[in-house]
Amino acid sequence: MKTIGLIGGMSWESTATYYRLINQGIKAELGGLHSAKIVMVSVDFAEIEALQTCGDWSKASELLIQAAISLQSAGADFFLICTNTMHKMADQIQSLVCIPLLHIADATADRLLEHGMTRVGLLGTAFTMEQAFYKSRLSDVHGLNVMTPDQWSREVVHRVIYDELCLNHISDASRRQYLGIINNLSEQGAQAIVLGCTEISMLIRPSDTAVRLYDTTDIHAQAAVRLALNSSV
Repeated sequence: MKTIGLIGGMSWESTATYYRLINQGIKAELGGLHSAKIVMVSVDFAEIEALQTCGDWSKASELLIQAAISLQSAGADFFLICTNTMHKMADQIQSLVCIPLLHIADATADRLLEHGMTRVGLLGTAFTMEQAFYKSRLSDVHGLNVMTPDQWSREVVHRVIYDELCLNHISDASRRQYLGIINNLSEQGAQAIVLGCTEISMLIRPSDTAVRLYDTTDIHAQAAVRLALNSSV
């Protein structure tokens, strides 16, 4: 079994979900008392969020690069960034370490294409929905048609993530707003919705809507389990 490296803390609530899902996946595959071999660096999300807000992505990159180097030094065979938004610096981080990054957008695209999805709606932080680093990865690399909500809806989705979900606050009113946004994307032709923020699955579950949801946290964790157990990779 390979050792999985996790850059977590963005937020710690979603990182805890990663830890649980990966260990559950290893146990399901191997049985008995098996659990995952994991090393983790958990950052202070308040520092990261402040750098995001002021647009200092260079300093944010430095923090995550140091985290990735620490994982490599600790013996990780590959690593995950346990958040969608900070994949904005994925290429820069990967260029400075020898161990491979398991990219969340690649794992998600593989699952979507496996299921025959070609036109999807994307929910996430404003950075993820509005900037090219994530949408282009899905469209240019994997050939997916990616839709995002209108500006008002993007603002709602972003606000709920930072002001509620990252504080572990789950609101029925926010759930209703999200479901309305999901339904609008579906009516515009989205075959499925990518929950492109690792906290959104805390608020929205598949049972809440008839629209097919793709939870990037779960998909990323499952991909980590497969890679950890694949001795040929």
